[in-house]
Amino acid sequence: MDYMVKIGLVPMRRNTTDRPPKTFLTWSSAEERGHRFVDAIEKQFADEHVSFCDTKGLGHNDLIFDDASVEQTIARFTKEKVDAIMIINANFGNEDAAAELSKALGKPVLLWAPLDDEYYVDGMRPTDSQCGLFGVSRQMQRYHIPFSHLPCCRIEDPEFTKGFERFVRVACMVKNFSGMRIGQVGTRPAPFFSVIWNEGELMERFGIKIIPFNFAVIEQRMKDTVANKTEDIIKVSDYIKAHYQMDDLTPPYVDRMAALVVMYRDLFEEYRLDVISAECWTATPVMFDGLAPCTVYGILNDMGYLISCESDMHCAMTMALLKSATLGEGKPLFGEFTVRHPENKNAELLWHCGPFPLSQKAPDSVARLVNQRSWFRAKDGDYTVARMDQESGRYMMCALYCHTTPGPQTHGTYLWGEFDNLQKIEDRLLDGPYIHHFVEMAGDYREELREFCKYFPNLIMDPVLN
Repeated sequence: MDYMVKIGLVPMRRNTTDRPPKTFLTWSSAEERGHRFVDAIEKQFADEHVSFCDTKGLGHNDLIFDDASVEQTIARFTKEKVDAIMIINANFGNEDAAAELSKALGKPVLLWAPLDDEYYVDGMRPTDSQCGLFGVSRQMQRYHIPFSHLPCCRIEDPEFTKGFERFVRVACMVKNFSGMRIGQVGTRPAPFFSVIWNEGELMERFGIKIIPFNFAVIEQRMKDTVANKTEDIIKVSDYIKAHYQMDDLTPPYVDRMAALVVMYRDLFEEYRLDVISAECWTATPVMFDGLAPCTVYGILNDMGYLISCESDMHCAMTMALLKSATLGEGKPLFGEFTVRHPENKNAELLWHCGPFPLSQKAPDSVARLVNQRSWFRAKDGDYTVARMDQESGRYMMCALYCHTTPGPQTHGTYLWGEFDNLQKIEDRLLDGPYIHHFVEMAGDYREELREFCKYFPNLIMDPVLN
């Protein structure tokens, strides 16, 4: 996946006749503001994840306001392959130009009306930026164009920074979700009717492409890896030996665990996969003489390669979304609702048999390998707990939030999460269309998930829990 986001900055003004300075909706005021805001945004927010494309040299003094300047902007932004656009109402803005540009590009849109803060002693004012925002938003609605928006504020205000950075993360999510390539390794475990999914719908509704691999292919690739990737296997094997305490059952499997890591890494790279949904505990041990893939998935996660357990396609997609929400910096955990806390009625064990990445281990928890499975507790803190799922063609996103709390030590990889009202969550999950598998990400990304759903009308944010 690509965690670099390029945003097109579009300062706009009303398409009016030119007026003298210090009168109403003046060109000169709009141009000064447009230049100032574009320069400030580029200076403040450009970094290793964010770059910009602007309209300098287009329109009239760089401001967009009519059909001709819209066509110029479309041509430039298409050539520069922007991932999103930000429309800035430099005075009133232009609803027609904003909608035509947004429709042609088909990218996430951020609307912003800078605070109108200049007034003259004779009662005139040069801008109506907020007023124009309502016209722009209404035209976007008529075109059925989804959009995000910032509060009407100064660029120096904290809410501007918070909203802009949230939009960048949403744009990254949309970029990586659209046309996602997911590897499907094996079929679902026979008893797991709960992870059934619809390949045709994912392609038709979201443009997601599934690349299937049966286990005969995986078996042959594993043989090739063992024969040809000795140095890579040794490096991973040494990593495992250096970072985990092992029981007496694990050492004979370490080299094969390392080979499975290398094999999956090469599968990702060769087929340009964004994420993999893999069978794990029913086929892998049979195919590879008792080999368990749990810790392998955690190691791959730390390398940047995401694999969901138990053929859970929807969880694989959710893992990709939450990693994109962190601009690639976070490590998603695959932990399921398992048991309630014995003493805290609002706390739940979010657990799985060993796929958490080692980077997310709590400092006071020892990383152990017990019959190849990782055993440790995840870091303390706040977590987004999310899942995308569907029933009868109805796709929904469930986004929850918890903070860690002390609880009994247990096996596998886990955390104890405390929610505001666990009974309400249990009731909602049982009503569906959700199952017990969820993805946890350190931090609160509920707003990003809610905003992301705007850009996919076939995906509804759960209205009950949010």
